Amino acid sequence: MKFFGFKGGVHPPENKIQTENKTIENLNAPKLVYISLLQHIGSTLEPLVAVGDRVLKGQKIADISAFLSSPVHASVSGIVKQIEEYPFPLMGKVKTIVIENDGADEWVELEKIENWGGATKEELLSQIREKGIVGLGGACFPTHIKLNPPKDVTVDTLLLNGAECEPYLNSDNRVMLEEPEKVVEGIKIMQHILGVKSAIIGIEDNKTAAIASMKKACEGTDIKVMSLKTMYPQGGEKSLIKAILNREVPCGKLPFSVGVIVDNTTTAAAIYDAVVNGIPLIEKVVTVTGKAIKEPKNLRVAIGTQISELLNNCGYEESMVEKIVVGGPMMGAAQFTLDVPVIKGTSGLLALTSTETNGCKPKACIGCGKCIDACPMGLQPIMYARLGEFQQWEEMAEYNLMDCIECGSCSYICPSNRPLTEAIKIGKAKLRAMKK
Repeated sequence: MKFFGFKGGVHPPENKIQTENKTIENLNAPKLVYISLLQHIGSTLEPLVAVGDRVLKGQKIADISAFLSSPVHASVSGIVKQIEEYPFPLMGKVKTIVIENDGADEWVELEKIENWGGATKEELLSQIREKGIVGLGGACFPTHIKLNPPKDVTVDTLLLNGAECEPYLNSDNRVMLEEPEKVVEGIKIMQHILGVKSAIIGIEDNKTAAIASMKKACEGTDIKVMSLKTMYPQGGEKSLIKAILNREVPCGKLPFSVGVIVDNTTTAAAIYDAVVNGIPLIEKVVTVTGKAIKEPKNLRVAIGTQISELLNNCGYEESMVEKIVVGGPMMGAAQFTLDVPVIKGTSGLLALTSTETNGCKPKACIGCGKCIDACPMGLQPIMYARLGEFQQWEEMAEYNLMDCIECGSCSYICPSNRPLTEAIKIGKAKLRAMKK
């Protein structure tokens, strides 16, 4: 297959060697888990349990009837101690169900669809929703909605994102190495739902072992594995579609407009577990690394585990830390407290020192245009920063602000250290608020 590449992008230091050969370790669930009620793009959930209730592992504990939603489940068995607002890794505070782990590890009865080949599309989509499956590439878009495009749309290709282009992170990489059969079976289920024969897994060429692992697992199937030239942000949907299929998704449109559905390889493994084993999304593989970590690891943790538990398990050197980041260094969120939980979209936890962070102060823009060259969406980040300074939010929208994927390439490449991505995020928030 021909590699077409995509416009723009950058190549920051990978910093993956610290954990790329570390097998996934299981971290014991803590005494308390904090299940946030907003772990997907869409509406905040409503609790289905009350303080004092005993819940079982895998039990659905919050849901809502809104279209754009996905339920959450208990990651341990135990007693509901609180339902209050608690710190959230992506923004401020969110309503959270706090469960005291009783250590019994008692599961709810799991509903399965073992013979998924004989199930209808509707049955499979319902199962995926009920098990709380969302996109695990970072966006956390409800998977049952993504796999159900409008009836007037023709989808001919399913793309699987195995690029994991963010520096430091290896959670997807390890899943492809250690659970390739789950990934492949999950892809087959998605093909069945979509009614498509063509499925392609895109993996960057810095993951040679994962490429070999997935090629072996795909033998005898219609699924192809494609090696991609390493470049950030290749994992973005539109970048991946351009790189593999040479199709360009128009501004304001979604991938299905060019006949493609894109999902993550780890999401495929979660779909397999949800459908065949009846297991909801209650665990997540998280890469814990950075120079302030004594022993970097890839940990499988119960969703709701506070990040302090992960840091302590890996030997956290507090005196060395300049910044704690949930996610990757390009798109992740810096934290103001360690009392935030792992959520479905958590793929990395970084304890960074001053040598790993950019401590330079912003300077005046020199008009070099490097941010424009680096933008994979063909946008003009320089204009967002200038307009943002004068609070000209509507003018920012005229420059297709909402098409920005917030990859951070513009901020990374800027020789003047301008906070371009920050200006973009503020602009988007202001525009959304103006529409309410």
